[in-house]
Amino acid sequence: MKCAVVTGGSRGIGRAICKKLAVELGYHVLINYQGNEEAAKETLAALKDEGATGEIIKFNVGDITDVKQALQRWSDRHPEAIVEVIVNNAGIARDGLFMWMSPEDWSSVLDVSLQGFYNVTHFFIQKLLRQRYGRIINIVSVSGVKGTAGQVNYSAAKAGVVGATKALAQEIGKRNITVNAVAPGFIRSDMTEGMDEKELRKIIPVNRFGEVEEVADLVCFLASKKAGYITGEIININGGIYA
Repeated sequence: MKCAVVTGGSRGIGRAICKKLAVELGYHVLINYQGNEEAAKETLAALKDEGATGEIIKFNVGDITDVKQALQRWSDRHPEAIVEVIVNNAGIARDGLFMWMSPEDWSSVLDVSLQGFYNVTHFFIQKLLRQRYGRIINIVSVSGVKGTAGQVNYSAAKAGVVGATKALAQEIGKRNITVNAVAPGFIRSDMTEGMDEKELRKIIPVNRFGEVEEVADLVCFLASKKAGYITGEIININGGIYA
């Protein structure tokens, strides 16, 4: 059984990625969630409706003990499973000016995006190295590439993952494991619900928000055999807002 793990897979971009990996690449998808079990079940149902397979798995990516215990339990139950694809998608935003930012707002955002990347990827890394094949895809953000005022914590967390992506790609490329990051701009999802799309469209060259399926298509390509010579890249998908 060939598997893909998608953190934060219950909604938005994560849900779209789960569906694409399952339907188009035929992976059995582990849909990670932390709090919204109902949404995770909806994602799983959407996969099954398409004739694909998957399961939901609950853990907090920012808590290394929780990650290890949940993934070890799953691994013990599925000794025949081969995890080939890891998509580190989980992320949270706690926006605000840096001068007013609480220690909790700083650390919680870094814990999910940056520590979460380490916790989940590190659990699987030796298995990937042994099987000499893998795809690690990190969902970052235009904020992590150019920085965004009011998002110092989020920009720092995603920029950290950008650096980790480039470094890890160099360490493990010879084992046929690629490591890339996808940096979305304004994508129509839960994360952008409260934003003034009409106003923001004016600064986007293609004059619209992106769709979650468009991000998922890019991730699906990077997860495929076709992308074997692409590694260490940060691929922007933002309608030209930061070209």
